[in-house]
Amino acid sequence: MADVAASTGLHTNTARFHLDGLVDAGLVDRTTEARDQPGRPRALYIARPGSARGGQRSYRLLAEILTSYLASQSDRPAASAVEAGEAWGRFLADRPAPYRRVDEATATQRLVAALEEIGFAPEAVGTGSSSTERQILLHHCPFREVAEEHRDIVCGVHLGLMRGVLAEQSAPVAAERLEPFVEPNLCIAHLRTGTKGAGAKGNSGKGAGAKGNSGKGAGTERPGSRPASTARRHAS
Repeated sequence: MADVAASTGLHTNTARFHLDGLVDAGLVDRTTEARDQPGRPRALYIARPGSARGGQRSYRLLAEILTSYLASQSDRPAASAVEAGEAWGRFLADRPAPYRRVDEATATQRLVAALEEIGFAPEAVGTGSSSTERQILLHHCPFREVAEEHRDIVCGVHLGLMRGVLAEQSAPVAAERLEPFVEPNLCIAHLRTGTKGAGAKGNSGKGAGAKGNSGKGAGTERPGSRPASTARRHAS
């Protein structure tokens, strides 16, 4: 794993994530190093013979087909996207042990780690416009091309992912809203602290941040000027 991380420039945790994905896909076998010296044995990854599957991949086209279908067929596409994202956020989150309380700082760190694994290049920057607001700057959108065509849905999924990760930890912090593309390479996630056990606002579309039955908004905002507090930080 260290060799893969070094050759690709990825963090070892990110390399492990992708290698484990290849294991799940049946393309790679994972074994444990046999060693007679002190120390923890390494995990070794070996490609399965004949596992390479050539040919073109068109995942972006598939994503565009699915998002456009949801946009045209659902009465509340953005809210449905938030719900789907929340379900997957819960699945991807590391659930704490029973009766173990997760504080605000730990929950935020775990959210940042999850966003990093997906490819958002997140940066937690502390307080926003009030003492109970926190912000995570997102310097890269791994769904960018599809988000430019179907922003409400893709950004709704992203918001739901964050809510699901936080909800699974029952931490006193919630993902309140997402500002997409305040700059060409920057989105801002707004977190609210002091929300007891509220990583997400319920399981229904309306509770998930959607504004009304149409699902428009879903806790996301249209592009606009950056908040003054964030602009000042980056201007300095």
